[in-house]
Amino acid sequence: MKHEIKGECMCGAVKVSATTSDPALRACHCEMCRRQNSYAFVSLQADQESIRITGPVTVLKSSDWAQRAFCSKCGSTIWYGLQEDGHRNLSAGLFPKTGTALMTEYFTDECLLGNGFPGDHEKLTRNETFALFAPSEGDAK
Repeated sequence: MKHEIKGECMCGAVKVSATTSDPALRACHCEMCRRQNSYAFVSLQADQESIRITGPVTVLKSSDWAQRAFCSKCGSTIWYGLQEDGHRNLSAGLFPKTGTALMTEYFTDECLLGNGFPGDHEKLTRNETFALFAPSEGDAK
């Protein structure tokens, strides 16, 4: 079943809407996510073809394989995405009370406070995360 989700950045200048058939939450503890969000970046899984974003968004190429977007006015994180296929992971904080449960954490061995969030969900280390998304970088680390 698809659910419509609507949200906005902190100042309201950027509006985001999408549908989700799997409102699972995922968290990333990598260095870039921590720098941008002060802790983990928590994303909400959305149906890619349904994502609509309006307002002043700045996109930053943050690595050879990833990019991040934020509101040009208030700085709220809008999404993290992959360069190769354009897949975007929307910031869960944009949406009021949306999402079911935390399903996966990435870079748990780089988490500021121990081994990530409590609970019984998938927890991947740096090497395990790179093996999923950037195999050539994982081999180099």
